[in-house]
Amino acid sequence: MTTVQANLLNTFGGRSLSELKEEVKNLYLHNNTPWVIGYSGGKDSTATLQLIYLALKELDYNELKKTVYVLSSDTKVETPAIVNHIDITLNLIQESAKKDGLPIQCVKVEPNTGNTFWVNLLGRGYPAPSQQFRWCTDRMKIKPANRFISEQVSRYGEVVMVLGVRSDESASRANTIKKNVDKYNPESLLNRHNTLSGAYVYPVIKDFSTDDVWTFLLQNESPWGFDNNSLLALYRSANAGECPLVIDSSTSSCGNSRFGCWTCTVVTEDKALTAMVENGEEWLEPLLDFRDMLAKTQKNKEKYRSHKRRNGQVNWKTVKSVKTKDGMQREKESTSSEISYGPYKFEYLKKFFKELLKTEKEVNDNNPTEQYFELISLAEIEEIRKLWKAELQDWNDSVVKIYEEVMNKPYPLVNAKGGGFTGTDFALLDNLCSEEGIETKMVAKLLDTARSFDGLKRRSKALQSLESVFKEDWRSKEEVLAIRQERLEKRSESFEGIQQ
Repeated sequence: MTTVQANLLNTFGGRSLSELKEEVKNLYLHNNTPWVIGYSGGKDSTATLQLIYLALKELDYNELKKTVYVLSSDTKVETPAIVNHIDITLNLIQESAKKDGLPIQCVKVEPNTGNTFWVNLLGRGYPAPSQQFRWCTDRMKIKPANRFISEQVSRYGEVVMVLGVRSDESASRANTIKKNVDKYNPESLLNRHNTLSGAYVYPVIKDFSTDDVWTFLLQNESPWGFDNNSLLALYRSANAGECPLVIDSSTSSCGNSRFGCWTCTVVTEDKALTAMVENGEEWLEPLLDFRDMLAKTQKNKEKYRSHKRRNGQVNWKTVKSVKTKDGMQREKESTSSEISYGPYKFEYLKKFFKELLKTEKEVNDNNPTEQYFELISLAEIEEIRKLWKAELQDWNDSVVKIYEEVMNKPYPLVNAKGGGFTGTDFALLDNLCSEEGIETKMVAKLLDTARSFDGLKRRSKALQSLESVFKEDWRSKEEVLAIRQERLEKRSESFEGIQQ
């Protein structure tokens, strides 16, 4: 029987719809362990949620005793069209569940303000994510979702995670599903989660093909009143795949043509966002321009990034050289004189922040919808401001100045310009330090560090904090490289002398 013929019989993954619903109902009634359904707004998670919803509707009211959480993860840098889609559907799901008397509760998790994309990139200077340094997934996706799941495990002892993972998505996904099967009960419908204790995974659509997913969605009307044809249109406009709820490092974090963060620089090209623009969503083009600007910084680290790490130290790259002798390969580690570059330079952080605010204005000036899309929140902006003052000695309070210049309105927080040292103070300090041949930023950081202990009765850590400032490498890159080269030359001369 062909896939088309099977789908005409309402058969998916080799099983009838009624059989699938019976499985869901039996598992739901098996115990009182709550369920968490990962919902990303894409086709797989929508099919998963719709199947669960249809099954629960067939149960008697007195059987619906345990909560089913619909968990959506918002990284705060999702494509505006996707954010709008998820918000609309979550509201529909919650309203419909209340009407149908189902114990469904929609939950949207997001990273803490101190761990958002912009606070890390603009505030701490983290470089644009890459395959070698993909710092975003853990902070923005895994931790927020796991925090909620862990809370449920603590509350109930166990939790069942219903995820829209499918074996035919990739060989690695199939292996992951197979690997996580409960070894103590191979016939079980649940897989042990490989990192979250007390969590089990129910891959209800694991045997669905892509055709099965779409046929299921288009043949079976959405129980919460959403038009699944509009979801298909969204996929067609973006030529995209689904970005799943990421709960561990083994789950693929989008990439290539998938829906995901509009800031993603891990992939060469954001095919989904590009396709949206090409299919009439020109108002999103500024997002592509900003994303491409960040991507370019990956190719010229020396230009954009500091020669020091965030701890104030200079690190050197270690490379492996392979030597062959008498047909035998031997690996030997040797330290090169190439600097391992750290966070973005302050001048570029200010530039990126300014461009981001301009991008937000441009996107919303041309936005055909009535909804205002906030690319960066005021809470994030204030966190960035604090980091710039504490770590970069930004006595000029650049965040406030840039905000007021671009947005053409006063910075909204009360007492935003009050307290602390000022740009005038820094200019005076710079003149004094120049006369004495002392690094201005070091003295400024010492003053900031000492001031941070004002008003505290116990200042036991004050001396330790001041000492750490002195231990930072305050030399320029040119000085660091010159001293490094001098040491390497002396080492080479010493080695040659020993050989002679």
